Amino acid sequence: MQSISVFGLGYVGAVTAVCMAHKGHRVVGADVNPDKVKMLADGHTPIVEAKVEDLAREAHASGRLTATTDAIDAVKETNISLICVGTPSQRNGRLSVEAVERVCEDLGRAIKIKNGYHWVVLRSTVLPGTTDEVVTPALERVSGKKAGKDFGVCFHPEFLREGSAVADFFTPPFTIFGSGDHTHFDSLRQLYHWAPEQVFETTATTAEMIKYVCNAFHAVKVGFANEIGAICRELRVDTETVTKIFTSDTRLNISTAYLKPGFAFGGSCLPKDLRALTYRSRELDLKLPLLESLLPSNTQHVERAVETVLHAKKRSVGVLGLSFKQGTDDLRESPLVHLVKRLLGEGCNCRIYDEDVVLGRVLGSNRQFIEDTIPHIGSLLSSNLAEVIGNAEVLIVGTKAVANENIERYLKPGTLVLDLVHLETGRRLKNHEPYTGICW
Repeated sequence: MQSISVFGLGYVGAVTAVCMAHKGHRVVGADVNPDKVKMLADGHTPIVEAKVEDLAREAHASGRLTATTDAIDAVKETNISLICVGTPSQRNGRLSVEAVERVCEDLGRAIKIKNGYHWVVLRSTVLPGTTDEVVTPALERVSGKKAGKDFGVCFHPEFLREGSAVADFFTPPFTIFGSGDHTHFDSLRQLYHWAPEQVFETTATTAEMIKYVCNAFHAVKVGFANEIGAICRELRVDTETVTKIFTSDTRLNISTAYLKPGFAFGGSCLPKDLRALTYRSRELDLKLPLLESLLPSNTQHVERAVETVLHAKKRSVGVLGLSFKQGTDDLRESPLVHLVKRLLGEGCNCRIYDEDVVLGRVLGSNRQFIEDTIPHIGSLLSSNLAEVIGNAEVLIVGTKAVANENIERYLKPGTLVLDLVHLETGRRLKNHEPYTGICW
C-alpha cells in the first residue's frame, strides 16, 4: 500500500483520489478550494460523475481518504504526489500552466523540509517539454534539492472520459510513464501493478506528446464522421448504412493502416476523390473544412521537403523513387514528381533512379500526367544507381526498394540524406551523417 497525495480536486483529481483509495492506498486530497476539500473530507465528491460518489463514501468510511488545504501536510503524510490541476486555454489558445507552477512551488516548499525521498507525478495535460522545463526546475528552485537524488519526477497522462471515468481509470487503453531516469518508474510500476493493458515507459516529452496525439486524433475522428454525415444528408444517402459498412473494415479503415508518419500521399485515387467530394460539397453550399484541408496539408508536406533541401544550400540532388508507391510505375499525383518539379523550379539539378519507371512503358493518363508536369523527365531519369547516389550533394530517399547497403556503398561523405520512408529506427542508415527526415 502506498500513501498518495492528489493535488487538484477537479475532474481528474477527484476521480484519481477515490479510485486510488478504492485500490487500497491511503489518499490525501489537496486543493486551495476549501469547499472541495470539505466535500471530499466528508466522503462526498466535488464533481458529478457516475460511481465516484459511491467510491468516495466507501473510501471515507474505511479511513483511506482524507483531504486538506495544507500542501505541506499533504506531502509530509505521503510519499507520492500526483498533480492533477487544470491547464486551461488562454484567449489566444496558449496553454496556461500557472496552476501547475503554483503547485510545484508548494511541493518544493514541502520537499525542502521533508526527510526522505518523495515522488512528484504530473497528470495534468501539458505540452511536450513542460515536465523537464517547468516542473523539475520549479521543484529544484524552491526546495533547494536535486531531482533524481532527493526526489523523483515523472509525467503520467490520464485518459479519462467524462461519463465513464471510473471504468477508464480501472481499464485504461494503456498506461504511460515518462521520465528521463528509468529508475523513477519503480514506484509507479508497483502503484499500477493491476493495470490490465500495456504499460509503456518512455521520456517525459514523449509521454506528454502522446496525450495530445490521442486527443487530436479523437477530434479528427469526430470531425470526419460529422462531415461525412453532413454530405450524406445533402446527397440523400443513408448515413447509418455508410457508417456501418465503413467501420466494418478493420484492415484499412479502423486500424493502424496509414498512421505511420511519412511523406505525402498521391496516386490516381486519393487526390482525385478528395477534389471531387469537396467540389460537390461546394456545389451544395456545404462547408467541409476538415476534408477541404487535406490536400493543402498534403502540399505542405512536399514544401517541408523542399525547404529541407534548399536549406542545405546544395544544388545537386539525387532522388531514389519517382512513382507514388513502391512496386508500381504509376506517376499520377506522385508527391515525388511534385517535389522534383519544385526543386527544378528552385534551380536544383536532379537525377532520378526508379527501377520500376521506364518512360517508354508509361502509357495513357499516366504518361499524360508526367508530360503535363515534367515534360523533360526522360533526361532526368537514370538506370545507374551508383551515378545518382555518387553525384548527389543531397540524396532524397523516396522508396524502400533500394537497400541501405547499396545506398551506403555509393554515398559520398558529407552528402545530406533526406529520408522520406525509412522512419523506423531500425531501417535508417546507421553510419552516415548528415541524415534527416521531415517527420523525425
